[in-house]
Amino acid sequence: MNPAPSSRRFQLFSIGVLVYSLGVILWGAFVRATGSGAGCGDHWPHCNGMVVPREPSVATLIEYTHRVTSGLAMVAAVALCVWGLRAHAKGHPVRKAAVWSLVFMVTEALVGAGIVLLQYVAQNTSVARGWWMGIHLVNTFLLVGAQTLVVWFSRGRAPLAWRGQGWVAAMVGTSIGGLLLLGVSGAIAALGDTLFPATTLAEGLRQDVSEAAHIFLQLRVLHPVLAVGVGAVVVAVARGLARLRPSRDVQRAATAISLIYALQLGAGLVNLVLLAPVWMQVVHLLLADLVWMSVVRLGAAGLSSDAPRAVPAGAPVSSASAV
Repeated sequence: MNPAPSSRRFQLFSIGVLVYSLGVILWGAFVRATGSGAGCGDHWPHCNGMVVPREPSVATLIEYTHRVTSGLAMVAAVALCVWGLRAHAKGHPVRKAAVWSLVFMVTEALVGAGIVLLQYVAQNTSVARGWWMGIHLVNTFLLVGAQTLVVWFSRGRAPLAWRGQGWVAAMVGTSIGGLLLLGVSGAIAALGDTLFPATTLAEGLRQDVSEAAHIFLQLRVLHPVLAVGVGAVVVAVARGLARLRPSRDVQRAATAISLIYALQLGAGLVNLVLLAPVWMQVVHLLLADLVWMSVVRLGAAGLSSDAPRAVPAGAPVSSASAV
């Protein structure tokens, strides 16, 4: 059965909001990588005390563009939430996902404002900046995850069922926790690349192992180790869920995770060899977001209340399940 025109429009709008949010997130990474976070000074929401900056520098233009696009993302999140609540009956999973997407959009704005007002931008090397970057990354992932679920449920998918899932829930939770940890380590590594750029690969490696190096550089070496370890776990979980919950949605998500994560590891290696150029940092973050979205889809499909369950070997097959 084809969806009603209004339902189809909401689906397209939810996809558009998700894609636009990803664009804003990537531009935010561009702001950090280019050191343009102080382009509007320590003013928020105004830019250098003005609504529209006059004779802006390049850094100001970059930061101001991020603020304008972020404001539009907030408007889109409000529209998505209101439309989701009005267009779906009470109890529909879209409603909860849409509300959470707005909540995380608000906290995203608050965290961003805090980073600016506390001046954790540009060349600030304080440890507190690392904590804020980690919080920012976690909130961004949660925002993208909520918006991904809005798209997922808008297509008529069944709600999630956490009870009675056995190992499935634990496997999904492990993948989500692992990716959040990996994302935080990636945010710290990217911050180290921005604040302490190396001119050669050998110099960068010496920075990582030096006892006198800044804490961001000492932690940077953990990111590739976590990337390999977490990647192995996530791919193994995806394959395991594909056996425990043999549905087309789970199979597709598992395949996507394996392919995109392989690209992500390759991008990480290129990023290391090329000494983290700005464009490669943005590509690396995009692939990280795509992996995260695929894991969210895997979890939603595997924990779906109508997800088929694998029949244990040797177990009798009922006539109903054989149809």
